[in-house]
Amino acid sequence: MRILDRLIVAIRSAAVHNPDVQAAPACILWPDGDRQWESVAPRLQNEMPELLQLGEYSPENRTGPAIWLRCAIAGSVDAASSRAVVDAASSRVDVDAASSRVHDAGKRQDAASTDHPPILYLPGVSRQDLRAVGSCPERLKPLAELQYRGAIWTQGSAKDWTILAFLKSNQGGLGLDVAQDRETKHAMQLALYAVLEEELDRLQDKHLDKDYFNTLLAGGDPIRDLLLWLDQGEAFKAARDENAWRGFVQVCKSQLGFDPDQDGSLKGAANLAERKGPWQAVWDRFCEAPQRYATLPALIDRTQPPRDLFTDRSGWPKWNREAERDLRRQLLEVAELPAHEARGQLCEAEQRHAERRDTVWAELGKAPLAHAVEHLAGLARTTGQSLAAGSPQEMAAAYQAGGWQADRAVLAALAAVGRSEDATAVTAAIRAVYLPWLDEAARHLQEQVTAGIDYPGDPAADRSPPKQTAGQCLVFVDGLRFDLGKRLERMLAEKGCAVESQIRWAALPSVTATGKPAVAPIAHLLKGDQMSVDFEPMVTETGQSLRGGYPLAKLLKEHGWQVLGRSECGDPAGRAWTETGEIDREGHERGWRLAAQLDRILDDICERVLQLLDAGWSTVRVVSDHGWLLVPGGLPKSELASALSENKWGRCAVIKPGAKTKETMVPWYWNGHQYFALAPGSRCYRAGIEYTHGGLSLQECLLRSLTVGKSGSSAATSSLTIQEVSWQGLRCKVAITGDPSGLRLDLRTHAGNPTTSVARSVRPLKQDGTASVVVADEELTGHEATIVILDQDGSLAAQVSTTIGA
Repeated sequence: MRILDRLIVAIRSAAVHNPDVQAAPACILWPDGDRQWESVAPRLQNEMPELLQLGEYSPENRTGPAIWLRCAIAGSVDAASSRAVVDAASSRVDVDAASSRVHDAGKRQDAASTDHPPILYLPGVSRQDLRAVGSCPERLKPLAELQYRGAIWTQGSAKDWTILAFLKSNQGGLGLDVAQDRETKHAMQLALYAVLEEELDRLQDKHLDKDYFNTLLAGGDPIRDLLLWLDQGEAFKAARDENAWRGFVQVCKSQLGFDPDQDGSLKGAANLAERKGPWQAVWDRFCEAPQRYATLPALIDRTQPPRDLFTDRSGWPKWNREAERDLRRQLLEVAELPAHEARGQLCEAEQRHAERRDTVWAELGKAPLAHAVEHLAGLARTTGQSLAAGSPQEMAAAYQAGGWQADRAVLAALAAVGRSEDATAVTAAIRAVYLPWLDEAARHLQEQVTAGIDYPGDPAADRSPPKQTAGQCLVFVDGLRFDLGKRLERMLAEKGCAVESQIRWAALPSVTATGKPAVAPIAHLLKGDQMSVDFEPMVTETGQSLRGGYPLAKLLKEHGWQVLGRSECGDPAGRAWTETGEIDREGHERGWRLAAQLDRILDDICERVLQLLDAGWSTVRVVSDHGWLLVPGGLPKSELASALSENKWGRCAVIKPGAKTKETMVPWYWNGHQYFALAPGSRCYRAGIEYTHGGLSLQECLLRSLTVGKSGSSAATSSLTIQEVSWQGLRCKVAITGDPSGLRLDLRTHAGNPTTSVARSVRPLKQDGTASVVVADEELTGHEATIVILDQDGSLAAQVSTTIGA
């Protein structure tokens, strides 16, 4: 029950009587000599139709002078007659005669229809004013006799009900714990409107002092309001009435020792950045949702950080900018070091700057290099292990066991930066440690293949047609490199799919013209009598080249395959081929900036697979033609005289018939008697190329195909339990018992539906079994949600209900 409801009950209870011995009171008089309740009288009139107020004549607002109140309670509701009585009273005619006319009018007309007796609220009139009939002011004399025919709502001591008395008294009041100092009384008066809307149960065990009432007056969340004021400046003050602003100022003074009026916003911004004492809570709140306060960082930047080197300066944007500048310089210097020393420098830089990834400046996107160096350190650790050893199969095993993470780290580091000066620094670090590692492995693989060891991707002698599995749709993705295949596999598993992966090697050269037909289900209908400059095979039956794409689609249709457009789903009872994803095209167009597009592209591929499964296909098989090399700043160029080649691609070339060359020559997939030239190691036949393919390297040739079903699941760890849950603002911290390896933490409104996640991001559990996530929307505070622990397949391993922010 609200305080407002209890107040209404208390006022109406003044009319309670014993009908066996008492007549019903004609009205309830509510004297309020100090006018403490006057500001909420209109609010009370909305709840109590019987409430009339002494004041200026305004019948539409149920307000009027004393004689009008007599008219109203007598039942004279005719506007003209009541106006005449008011005029007569104001002309100082005999009050008794006027009252008589009121009484007569009441007899002639029906009394006002109400379930309660009229309540006459008398601001500025105390009970003593009514009791002293002889000295009663003329304007009040029409009401004097009502104290005998009516009831009066007063305290047991016959004193007027003040706000403090009503809240505090156990006799007719609420019995709350309320401070009685002058400042509390003042704040209570200002906040009265908001006080009435408070739930009584919530206040039973609270001490209500000036801070409580000022906080209520200011809107109930002083920390948020302080941040909004710092962010919005005068606009915040202008949007609030004088009382709300005064309440806000008083709360700041009381709780933070800060006066917004006297100290100003710059002082507040400096206090915020310094985070001493109670300002730590304000800083923590800012860090939870810094995007809500867009101009606040700039305000902090206008203040002077402490000069003491031993003082924490991380609250100032300048500190973060200086750290970014130092890291940028260090990354550029790495380019001048040998690879092994460069790796050490990157790991050391990661240790120095890792903490900045947890700062508000990183949350606001102001620490891109701090994020990039995490991936650069991972690149340094991975490239410390050479892949240039053993057979192609052994190299592939080492690559699958962890070598692929170097390629992932390169893309992640590049995706973390946007500005050219940051990209230049990251590029320098990548080239220092990645390029030598990449080149060494590619050269070893090429030496193995040219030394007579069979390339694992050589075509089988028997190209028999594939098994015609009904209900399977083949999804072709151009340029789905091994590391991206791993990412796509994880994304599909998180969506609840059952995913199986298969390793295959690309057809040589690793270009689309050769590789795409090789993974098509009509590959057994193709041949390569004469190698074209475009590396296109031909249809065995007609001798027609597959150039242009239409003949491939035509051949598929002729042999019972549906060829689906990018949004078509076809008939799931048959077999289908469709294409999606733009990895290769984006790579050729954007170079290293492809890294920033990959999340979007992989999301599109994932959604296409799910669309096909939802349409009824039993399985979806994702295949690709080749991988690629990506080195920011460009791959080293390998010279090849134009007179020797008919066509130079990035990493391969067709040598003219009869021409002599020292280039490494490798047989074409579609005709083992036809050879083409390979650029050595990680080199390229064209200068300034950052993204390319066509050569022989693990990145270009080792591929990951995926077979996807709709109902994937994995067993939850039986020993896993959620041991502890705690909230700090909008940050939820969780601790589990059991093995945390591969587990991740999420917060959802519906545990089984990943799309209902309310966390800013899903977070992996640390080795100590803990993790935390932050709720993205502050408005969700107090809502129910479910903490879920996800296993490696994205299935639910454990869950527990919680209240956001509790």
